[in-house]
Amino acid sequence: MKFTTRPQIVGNFGIVTSTHWIASAVGMSILEKGGNAFDAGVATGFALQVVEPHLNGPGGEVPLILAPYNKDPIVICGQGIAPKAASLKTFKDMDLNIVPGSGLLPAVVPGAFDAWMLLLLNFGTMTLREVLEPAISIAIKGYPLVPNIINTIKSVEQLFKDEWTSSAEIYLPKGNLPQEGDFFTNKKMAETYLRIINEAEAKSKDKKEQIQQARNIWSKGFIAEEIDNYCKNNSVMDTTEKRHKGLLTADDLADWSATIEKPCSYNYKNYTVCKTGPWGQGPTFLQQLALLKNFDLDALDEKSPEFVHLVVEATKLAFADREAFYGDTNFNEVPMETLLSEDYNKDRRNLITDHASMEVRPGNIPGFGGNVVVRPKGQTSESFSKFDIGEPTVARFDEPLPNSLGETKGDTTHFDIIDKWGNMIAGTPSGGWLQSSPIIPNLGFCLSNRGQMFWLDKNSPACIGPKRRPRTTLSPSLALKDGSPYMVFGTPGGDQQDQWSLHLFLRHVHFGLNLQEAIDAPGFSTAHFPNSFYPRETDIGHLAVEGRFPKETIDELLKKGHKVSVDSDWSLGRMTAASMENGILKGAANPRFMQGYAIGR
Repeated sequence: MKFTTRPQIVGNFGIVTSTHWIASAVGMSILEKGGNAFDAGVATGFALQVVEPHLNGPGGEVPLILAPYNKDPIVICGQGIAPKAASLKTFKDMDLNIVPGSGLLPAVVPGAFDAWMLLLLNFGTMTLREVLEPAISIAIKGYPLVPNIINTIKSVEQLFKDEWTSSAEIYLPKGNLPQEGDFFTNKKMAETYLRIINEAEAKSKDKKEQIQQARNIWSKGFIAEEIDNYCKNNSVMDTTEKRHKGLLTADDLADWSATIEKPCSYNYKNYTVCKTGPWGQGPTFLQQLALLKNFDLDALDEKSPEFVHLVVEATKLAFADREAFYGDTNFNEVPMETLLSEDYNKDRRNLITDHASMEVRPGNIPGFGGNVVVRPKGQTSESFSKFDIGEPTVARFDEPLPNSLGETKGDTTHFDIIDKWGNMIAGTPSGGWLQSSPIIPNLGFCLSNRGQMFWLDKNSPACIGPKRRPRTTLSPSLALKDGSPYMVFGTPGGDQQDQWSLHLFLRHVHFGLNLQEAIDAPGFSTAHFPNSFYPRETDIGHLAVEGRFPKETIDELLKKGHKVSVDSDWSLGRMTAASMENGILKGAANPRFMQGYAIGR
């Protein structure tokens, strides 16, 4: 047996894995009280908002993928839409050719709350108060600050003091930078959630009606009113170095709700992998599988240069297609059937050679697709490069921090849960992180800047427009094995999500690594495609690898022409995973960052 940084958890009662030990403990406590995986998912999601505020918040979004016992997998889309006023003309009239990376202009409808409520309403068993109480308690009593929260606050300290003063009131208590190990509170956020619960309970004693009332309070009550008022009456500094008011209104919140959808799926060996639709980047995972299908990966191993090279070259092709074809499927027809077809991938597969590609090469599907904008890293105009914060790989131990105007490449959270009945769920909550926009004073949270993922290009399927979903990077995964739900897994990491989670899956499937071994294996990823985060640059030929790869592997990758960056030994990836087979539950979590945890029995 290989050495692992922590045990693979094994049991038959329940498994909860997440990117923070406190959130995992909250989820497990719900299972212990008799709740199911979906109750636990809601409680875990709200806990993550509190303990990882630099990675997600109440004003953010979440895609969920779940398999209720004996039912087909489904996706819950908690990705909010652009405001009605967010037209291409609106941004062109401001003389902008890229959506800002911070402030109020990139704010979209906050979708996470309604997604959690839709999950609880349709699949949960507990009350609104029961699933929210743990997060409220933590927000009032406090939680220990991990180093990256401190680092994030420090990077925007001056911005908070000079411009985003409402954020300073919460994140710079008494005007001071908090210290590592301090117990930190957000009582205003707790008050907001308590008010929602109290108002919902005052309107009805019925459990499901209370949940529905909470949805209404969020989208049509005091939450919507406060967001409307703040966006209308405040001009906020952003990455343009100018102040802008927000476009988001109460009507925008009232006109949107989370939806239940069928997942996009692909059969690979005896597995079926399920992802969100191409309104997110999830299908790039499936496209990579389709490209790799005819290569003999079984003959390789997890540290070989051949394995890394093949996977990275497939990644380059799949993500080029993401840029050309993906967008909100409510407004665009995305040719997913063709993109996953053998005929299409046979031709694309032939582009993979023994040498690293230095081109961004989307496929050609007549009648579909748009421009792929390639801004080479370090060669963009001064107005972009001045905001560059370096290597766009996120979720590293030495991850890039926001700059002085709040611009960040972004990161997020993740959880996977399976209960004793066989219900399973994966979720990737994100957005509304503390550095995205100022705190709305009466709510205790800020808005998501997910709108930065829109292009200001009328020919792009991901062009900004009223009521459109930004093409998100958020990408939870669910896999069936021999037709039965088997595994839920995922990772934070922006554009790297459907790389790192793919590597976990391939190492588990082809090389027989257990979940913890697959997570512990040396990480790698590429940024050889337009980045989803402001300023949307492309690092041609880039390949980051952890230093734990053998020197022979790194040398061979250099010979193949990859522009290899050797990162620190435990720096790439934050995967978590849980599986169920023959009634046996297994779980694993990432050691990087020293805060992810799997709990189970």
